[in-house]
Amino acid sequence: MAKLVYILNGPNLNLLGKRQPDIYGTDTLDDVEKRCKRLVDGTKFDIRFRQSNAEHQLIDWIHEARSEGSAIIINAAGYTHTSIAILDALNTFEGIVIEVHISNIKAREQFRHHSFISLRADKEIIGEGTNGYLIALDYLIKKEC
Repeated sequence: MAKLVYILNGPNLNLLGKRQPDIYGTDTLDDVEKRCKRLVDGTKFDIRFRQSNAEHQLIDWIHEARSEGSAIIINAAGYTHTSIAILDALNTFEGIVIEVHISNIKAREQFRHHSFISLRADKEIIGEGTNGYLIALDYLIKKEC
């Protein structure tokens, strides 16, 4: 049976490739999903790749992952810096949590330096562009989580 990895994406990531390409690059979220699917093809992993602009939807998917997932890769986007509710939901998840950010949030505006998600994350991948998702998946595959 395949191990299921939830890849959750927060607000405005549906505009990836169109929004501030100088910061976030030109890959679309669909491009990222296709690359992630290729990476897990032939492994014992499968992915559920999702995006929502709604905080409650991300929380619902985290709750779903509690019974179906072995790991969560999350780019909570703007909710990273504001959502205690997402942190609380992640704290109920017993698998591995990897926080991903396309840009280097530590080198941007001061308000982006704090991450509530990092308080639960087992690993952070920051500033690697959209390759951060692949780095996170590769980490899980090698660790066989």
